[in-house]
Amino acid sequence: MRTALRTAVTGAVAVATVLVAGPAQGTPPGPGVSARTISQKTVGDTDYILREITIPPGQATGWHYHDGPLYAFAQQGTLSHYDSTCASDGVYPQGSFIQEPAGPGNVHIGRNLGDTAVVLDVLYVLPHGAPFSQDAPNPGCPFQ
Repeated sequence: MRTALRTAVTGAVAVATVLVAGPAQGTPPGPGVSARTISQKTVGDTDYILREITIPPGQATGWHYHDGPLYAFAQQGTLSHYDSTCASDGVYPQGSFIQEPAGPGNVHIGRNLGDTAVVLDVLYVLPHGAPFSQDAPNPGCPFQ
């Protein structure tokens, strides 16, 4: 099932032909957090972008939200996910599927609390031209 889900996410953007590398975007991401765009395609007024995100041990994405929904598959490591109440809203080990809803009411941070890099396949479904993420301040949590 997990392989089928990963294949479905990857297949959703398989028609794209653009391969671009670039830095991760977040608020502010920790040292060494990186992203590589695998493929992207615009259909109408929606951008579909598949990226591979790597979060080294002890690092985080920074506080942010997205202008469109995000779907991810944990290739490696374990992602600890927190919402704006500072509460954990999910722990995603290798093989897990992750969904993040859109909008400024969904501020969150992804943290790698383990000793292995977290590697995610992430499908962004964004309004055309929107950034991967929007910066958000730390909502008062004792961690960044």
